[in-house]
Amino acid sequence: MTAIAKQADAKSRTAPQTGIGWLGIVRMGTVQAAIGAMVMLATSLFNRVMVVEYSVAAAIPAALVAWHYAVQITRPLWGYKSDQSRSRTPWIVAGLSILACGSVLAVDVTIMMADPGIGTALLAVLSFTMIGFGVGMSGTALLALLASRVSTARKPAAAAISWTMMIAGIVIAAGLSGAFLDPFSEPRLAIVTSIVVLVAFCAAMLALRNLERDNPPVAQQSAKHDQQSFPDALREIWKDGEARRFTFFVFISMLAYSMQDLIMEPFAGFLFAMTPGESTQLSSLQHSGILVGMLVAGLGGSLYAKRFGANLKLWIVVGCVGSAIMLGGLSFAATQGVAWPLKANVFGLGMMNGVFAVAAVGAMLGLASRGRGSAEGARMGVWGASQAIAFGLGGLTGAVLVDQLRAFTGQDAAAFQIVFSIEAILFVAAALVATGTTLVRPTQKEEAFA
Repeated sequence: MTAIAKQADAKSRTAPQTGIGWLGIVRMGTVQAAIGAMVMLATSLFNRVMVVEYSVAAAIPAALVAWHYAVQITRPLWGYKSDQSRSRTPWIVAGLSILACGSVLAVDVTIMMADPGIGTALLAVLSFTMIGFGVGMSGTALLALLASRVSTARKPAAAAISWTMMIAGIVIAAGLSGAFLDPFSEPRLAIVTSIVVLVAFCAAMLALRNLERDNPPVAQQSAKHDQQSFPDALREIWKDGEARRFTFFVFISMLAYSMQDLIMEPFAGFLFAMTPGESTQLSSLQHSGILVGMLVAGLGGSLYAKRFGANLKLWIVVGCVGSAIMLGGLSFAATQGVAWPLKANVFGLGMMNGVFAVAAVGAMLGLASRGRGSAEGARMGVWGASQAIAFGLGGLTGAVLVDQLRAFTGQDAAAFQIVFSIEAILFVAAALVATGTTLVRPTQKEEAFA
């Protein structure tokens, strides 16, 4: 009887797992939403309050946001550490705690901007350093958990659900905090933002409860990575041609994705005579397109995988090439003015961005499990660091290029036309890089001989 029990136990441990269910994926998405809600305060709300209410130079909050991206170069280390531990949940909780504390500290720093000094500057750097560390630690461990617990067929939909919920968290937090901040006062700012942080943190804690314990990894883990040093883990990832090429793809595509962040509304204002309210609505339309694209890629990718097998490369190329076409349309729109269907073009750009972003995240989840043993965290960290650096550089590069080109050419249309064309070229380059990457997860037999 004992021998039979041992055989049954051995079979259960070697049998392929079906992976975490849809409810579990939604719970992980809730954690992403919490991260998004807290980060929104630092990158959007506090930025606005500093510049408008306290007349701080726009370069200061922009530099702080760029710094929080720069700090995330530590993502590979957090991912590696989570690989070495028996559970990733403590790393997610620790990261969320640091993020929450950093966000609350950033509230105090924002209020102190009314009468800034050296102490305020030091606290500002400290708060955004904590935010960067918190996002990097919690986000990387969470994605590694998602990669190791979700089956291949569900990964496209899991990526869509996770990222859609993150955007939903940003939208809800922005809407509620904006509604309760009027009339503006410093005590109201502190109370409202602290409540947002508290609610987001508590929601994430509830979503994480027993989630990892009740859902074992889809594939068996290897003890090899328990003996690896951090430099050895990075070298092994970099020796993997697939992982290296995907790192380049992430950097190029995210650089193109983020370059238009700070120039879209000025573009609408200068060349289409839109008011601030109208340009804000245009930005909202673009984000609506992103959500639609994410849902299309998530649902379509899962249905496609069930019928034809996983082929996220197809969706990535469609999203990148589609984004390039839409940016080409915006470049042409710079010469056409109000006669061009700008709203349809911007919605289309958002939709193609959404398709490529979700497909890229889905591919990331699959490729994270392709290494020997269990190194999802380290791989996710490398790609997350590449994404963060690209995001930090992208927005700044787009804005600087437009300013310099406007000064050099003396023409608004030519400046925006050149920058949109550069973005389109980058998306085409990203698609070409992606075509050389096998964005499907191998079978267990293939992994054994990888």
